[in-house]
Amino acid sequence: MIPPGLKNLRKRLWNLKIFRNLPPRFACTHPGSVPFPLPHSQPLLMLKIWRTASRLGTLAAVGVALLLGSPAQAQSKVVLQGFWWDYWNSNYPNGWANYLAELAPRLKAMGVDAVWIPPSIKNGNQGNGYSPFDHYDLGDKYQKGFVGTRLGTKDELLRMVAVLHANGIEVVQDVVLNHVDGAGSQSGAGGQDPAAWEDYNTSKYKNFRYVSYNTPASAEDAANYLARSGRWPKNWQNFNPNPGNNSTSGDWNAVYFGPDVSYYSGSYGSSSNATFNPAQTADYMRTGARNWLIWYKKQVGFDGVRLDAVKHFPDFATEDFLYNLQSNAGWASGGAGMYAVGEWVGGGSQLDQWCTNVQNRAGTFDFGLRNGLYSIVSGGGNFDLGSLPGYQQGTRVVNIGGQYVHRTVPFVNNHDTFRPQTGSTGNYTGWNTGSELAPHIDPFDPRLSATYAAALALDGSPQIFFEDLFNVGNTGKRFSHKPTNTTDLPTRSDLENLIWCHQNLRFKDGAYKVRYQAADHLVIERSTKALIGINDNFSAWQNNTVSCDFAPGTVLKDYSGANGTATVTVSGSQTVSINTPPCNGTATAGRRGYSVWAPVNIGTNYVRAAMSTTQEWELNDDLGDRDTRSLGQGGKLPASSTAWRTAGRIYVAANKTVSYNLFPSNGAYSLVVGLYNAAGTLVSSKTGTGTLTGTYTPTADGWITLRARQNATTNPAQPAFVKVTYTAPTVINTATAGRSATVTSTADAKLNVAADLQLYPNPTAADRIELTLVAPEEQTVTLQLHDLTGRRVHQEALKLYPGSTTTRLQPARQLPAGVYTVSVPELHLTRKLVVK
Repeated sequence: MIPPGLKNLRKRLWNLKIFRNLPPRFACTHPGSVPFPLPHSQPLLMLKIWRTASRLGTLAAVGVALLLGSPAQAQSKVVLQGFWWDYWNSNYPNGWANYLAELAPRLKAMGVDAVWIPPSIKNGNQGNGYSPFDHYDLGDKYQKGFVGTRLGTKDELLRMVAVLHANGIEVVQDVVLNHVDGAGSQSGAGGQDPAAWEDYNTSKYKNFRYVSYNTPASAEDAANYLARSGRWPKNWQNFNPNPGNNSTSGDWNAVYFGPDVSYYSGSYGSSSNATFNPAQTADYMRTGARNWLIWYKKQVGFDGVRLDAVKHFPDFATEDFLYNLQSNAGWASGGAGMYAVGEWVGGGSQLDQWCTNVQNRAGTFDFGLRNGLYSIVSGGGNFDLGSLPGYQQGTRVVNIGGQYVHRTVPFVNNHDTFRPQTGSTGNYTGWNTGSELAPHIDPFDPRLSATYAAALALDGSPQIFFEDLFNVGNTGKRFSHKPTNTTDLPTRSDLENLIWCHQNLRFKDGAYKVRYQAADHLVIERSTKALIGINDNFSAWQNNTVSCDFAPGTVLKDYSGANGTATVTVSGSQTVSINTPPCNGTATAGRRGYSVWAPVNIGTNYVRAAMSTTQEWELNDDLGDRDTRSLGQGGKLPASSTAWRTAGRIYVAANKTVSYNLFPSNGAYSLVVGLYNAAGTLVSSKTGTGTLTGTYTPTADGWITLRARQNATTNPAQPAFVKVTYTAPTVINTATAGRSATVTSTADAKLNVAADLQLYPNPTAADRIELTLVAPEEQTVTLQLHDLTGRRVHQEALKLYPGSTTTRLQPARQLPAGVYTVSVPELHLTRKLVVK
């Protein structure tokens, strides 16, 4: 029962925002609702707080009032999003993995803990990864007319992971589980199932069949496609609507991006027209996704996951997948504290509820806080900066087996909120605001640094956006720079400085406490580690005396450099003056809107140790591909034959030991596992029954190919697993190191083909007009749609890259059924389109 005399006091305290920054265990709701836990049980403390607030003056008392911050020594990571929406570099065509491998030493020097990489599975086009087609194709199979993904070949993907690890950087894999796309062969043949229930979006393109070692793509017709036997085929009953879930409404069932995966138990069945048509059983898609994720983590060796669009598939499935990645992936299990974040666009209570529903196995991007950060910029100095802590979601730090982990992810921009229009050199010319999930924050805005100062100071594992840290917006080098060239790819020094401060001053080892809140000045303490001042005023410095946990007499300096060599000393009553520059860049070192005060004489003391990499290949007939245009990997060990099967390739550092194993499915038969160098010479092998184990120390950096075979022609066929632990070089020139041994991705060959335009599907529904453009060079073209009378009904611009670019036309109105013409005047291409 709340004492009657305290009811009004509670409201007044809420208006002062004193309790809004409490950690989850003390989380407060609006005073008009219950519970409001701390004041309920401690009315005397509440009165003391109010008296202190009255004496010191409104918001200035906050730091004195509440010292109940988040726990110290909580695990946190600085994660760089290692790409932008339509990422591309002409020096690395369809080879972004090579780009990131070369960038790795710069990221290590900055103190980046982890890199979030884009989806790395085969799409129906070489797009940015968010239209997944074959989950078991990481750029090693020839299908859809090419081998590599936008990231490159599978060999290059695995090398990138190993190079990042060698630099002490973890890899966060983007995973798309909500939908698949691009059913059918290269031309779409075989993709439709006439028996599929209508979803008014996908034109019944719901037959997903994949090439494999047993069934390569010998033709692109429907018969060949429907006979392909790659792992995890999918039928129309695996997508909404289906007999087990006859719905296309609500967040979980609506068909937003393609055939919408149904993870319900009863969503299974057979294709009406495929010749490869294995029986399905209950929970087919949930079981398939679970098995794939475990395979994926073992094969790639990534360390954490970013889950795309988690609002659009069931929480129970997400919790299942996370549990298996964290605790049921054998040697590859990431542990309960594995970095995991879900993309849910919503308010703080929704984010917290989703975290609860998945048992806090993952956090979320804090869109609530992001709304506040956007308001700092859009407010032009009129935003109440003191209110920012109240924008945070509640579930930020969780206790996992006695270890506190920062689950929430504060962020300023990401590829979904930042969609610029660019000119021919990549400089910003405008914004694709219609495709942004939330309004962008312009990295050239003078308040960008203040938003990042907040994102790194508040609770969470902060995410840094590529286009914020690196300037690719006005250098004219967006598509042509080398990642190692600091002139062509410059950083924003404020963000680099903030990362340095976060890491070397060890922000997250200190409890989170709000020390001062006012309209233009917010001061956060990470207890006894740093005091971070944030100022959104364009021209006026902010100086306030705040309480702190530093011992009396402690001398602090501003590690941002904004205050030059000036120092301040903590008083006997543990107060100190915090001086924070404006956002106009006139401060010493040109800092904008933040200061970072910590004890003097702290140098670089945050260095992540180099990590080895462990990856595992499964040799089986429903994986890999033996097409001569592919990497030629996979296939079980054949019966009555001693022919080698290639598992895969690794890129090793000189003088670093390679440990390898072969795990047979039947240990009664003698097998051989061998390592070959780039010259094709067998450099190490082991022979015998059961598990085989060997080591090898290379004398030079380079590719090693892993192979296995039977040791007798009397052996029956069997699958096998090859696992290897190794260390890659920290520095690599991918141009001289080679792409992926002797195999050249057909993605490169595409650079020499003539311009082409394909419509898919055709005929189509009015709301799904998709096309794939192939161009010989980078250029911006105009897409035009005309009806039979010649009247133009739609037009839009599209940036093309060598290879292929896929887009979905979105006319402003519903198109009547009929025949239309799609044209690209710059490429002299015209195609007929039938709208049903």
